[in-house]
Amino acid sequence: MRLPLATLEIFDAIAREGSLKGAAKRLGLQPSTVSHQLRSLEDQLGTALFIRTTRSISLTEAGRALLRGAAPAFDQLSEAVETARTVGHAPRGSLRLAMTDFVYAMHVGPALPSFREAYPEIEIEMSFTDALSDLLGEELHAGFRLGDRIAPDMVAVRLTRSEPLAVLASPAYLERHGVPQTPAELLNHSCIRYRFPTSRQIAPWTFSEDGGDYTVDVGGKLIVNTLPSVVDLAKAGHGFIFTFRDFCAKDIEAGHLVTVLDSYLGNAAGSYIYFPREYRNMVPLRLFVDHLKAVVAGGLSLTD
Repeated sequence: MRLPLATLEIFDAIAREGSLKGAAKRLGLQPSTVSHQLRSLEDQLGTALFIRTTRSISLTEAGRALLRGAAPAFDQLSEAVETARTVGHAPRGSLRLAMTDFVYAMHVGPALPSFREAYPEIEIEMSFTDALSDLLGEELHAGFRLGDRIAPDMVAVRLTRSEPLAVLASPAYLERHGVPQTPAELLNHSCIRYRFPTSRQIAPWTFSEDGGDYTVDVGGKLIVNTLPSVVDLAKAGHGFIFTFRDFCAKDIEAGHLVTVLDSYLGNAAGSYIYFPREYRNMVPLRLFVDHLKAVVAGGLSLTD
């Protein structure tokens, strides 16, 4: 038997209000509609739920049994409906994000302390991945990627206009093995390569010259799948790396790493945060995006 939820709601209102008129007012219905729906429910159940007189209405034994079971369920349903109505419309709740090591280190990590201080009731869960996540399938609210090429039902918000690239090595490695003057000379050096964890592809080393781009198929005995480990190996003197310049900015400034071949290098596409259109007005996400832009990008507009 299918649950007659509409008529059960009317039964619950009659029991709580103690009259058909009170139930009708509570539900915004005509008294005749309430009376008709009650009779329909009693017909479906095959038993009377109320004893009705000209002056009062009271529950039968069957009515009291139904109320004991139904009332808590309707309380839970009411609470669930209210939660659904308000979730995402207040500076509280959960925010589930997918990102790479680079995005966390360069963008999310620096913005996180001030965001948490401003909005302590927002819970943030971060999943680290290099894949273009299926946000809805994985129950995520937003993800990050380089470039704005995303599914048409997603919104992409620019965080940076570009991400400068660099080839780097430690001063000790350069002293022992020399400084390459062209990208082709990297073929004679030890290079630490990065493998994307999801696609399992080796990240290409791409250079620009005379208006065109080309790739150098570098070699080396070390392959890793996290950017922090790439940088650590380079600082330890194991060879050259090809990565985001800003990711190594502190090590460059401190003299732990040195850039080479700068004139042959360009920029990767800018970083974007993307999310389903349905989440555009979700308050925790909107607050996070606005805060992130203020910290990272100096206030680029949502439509940029």
